[in-house]
Amino acid sequence: MITEERINAFIHSLDSGNTEFLNELEDECRKTNVPVIRTQMQGLLKFLLAVNRPGKVLEVGTAIGFSALFMSEYAPAGCHITTIEKYGKRIPMAKENFRRAGKEECITLLEGDAAEILKELNEEFDFIFMDAAKGQYIHFLPDILRLLRAGGLLVSDNVLQEGEIIESRFAVTRRNRTIHARMREYLYELKHNALLETLILPLGDGATVSVKLEMPGRDGTPEAAGQKEGKGQLI
Repeated sequence: MITEERINAFIHSLDSGNTEFLNELEDECRKTNVPVIRTQMQGLLKFLLAVNRPGKVLEVGTAIGFSALFMSEYAPAGCHITTIEKYGKRIPMAKENFRRAGKEECITLLEGDAAEILKELNEEFDFIFMDAAKGQYIHFLPDILRLLRAGGLLVSDNVLQEGEIIESRFAVTRRNRTIHARMREYLYELKHNALLETLILPLGDGATVSVKLEMPGRDGTPEAAGQKEGKGQLI
């Protein structure tokens, strides 16, 4: 029987690969246990960047800069990436990686708490990549929606929590219950917010792709509290 692992391995074997610098940086991340976007997410980002062709990208969660450098490599020429990171130990590493890659002019690193930085931003972005603290996604969302242009894409990584997202809160360890509840709330909001059309993909550790609609309601009229009609309750 063909297993999911074999399918993933086969698909991965067809990938054209990344640049030598990105491959080296990814190896460094894995050896030092720094989070790095999975192969399946890399493929999705490549495709979406080719389709969306953004001029301005916002990333929430820099780590040591791999995903920002990855997006800069595969985005159209002239694309500028703004990325946010609060973890002090990783910020110098990210800056050094941007320098090594010669990308200092096209990547801007904002240092500090994303919740505060997002409130201060006033420019529109064509493409937003969420890959920060998972329990904060729902709190970032109002500002993310404000900053995303109509027709722009919001991509969120690691939304299925290694499969725990489908479990009852009582089946999740106590320390993970808050994140579990907030991620379920986030997914529900993405699927029911009248400003968005969202696809949830069982890819890697789960990803969502949302497009911001030109008009808030399916019929072209605003809906109360930004919700689509017919919403139900979370299980």
